[in-house]
Amino acid sequence: MGFHTFDSSQAAGLEDQERFKYVSIDELLALFDPDGESTVADLGSGTGFYTDEIAPYVGHVYAVDVQEEMHSHYRQKGLPENVEPVTAEVSDLPFEDDALDGAYSTMTYHEFASEESLAELARVCRPGARVGIADWGGAGAGERGPPLSERFDAAEAASALESAGFDVDRADDRRETFVLSARLE
Repeated sequence: MGFHTFDSSQAAGLEDQERFKYVSIDELLALFDPDGESTVADLGSGTGFYTDEIAPYVGHVYAVDVQEEMHSHYRQKGLPENVEPVTAEVSDLPFEDDALDGAYSTMTYHEFASEESLAELARVCRPGARVGIADWGGAGAGERGPPLSERFDAAEAASALESAGFDVDRADDRRETFVLSARLE
């Protein structure tokens, strides 16, 4: 399966409110269930569209993106006080072991889904940490998002996270997307 990174020249499109029709803030929060003191990572944060929405519900958010250009867009927009941009691959996160209370990914799992990335995610999450994923599904029509050849379905993503040591509570395919909720054992 090929992977691509979202073109940063198209960053303005990441601010489209229509994104909420694929995953709402309440749904995303329910997938990884943070509390007001949680330290979490937004994996593939882009321009911070979902990061901004999650920030009021947690203590600290690491906005992780592989492209410094995305962080530049986010800084121009304005960062909440509790958000810290981190330029890194998910397969090489600059965090200590057990540093995170949780993590989430919105429409970016397909960009980092690998054994190495999920092992790294398990390393930086403390035992009991929750992970929420919403991504373009393999059974979607492909009218938005990445090519169908780069997508996963819920069962594939669940299997990969279970192999990395996560206990998957929920993995549902939907019309265009899938959602997944897991806890590190």
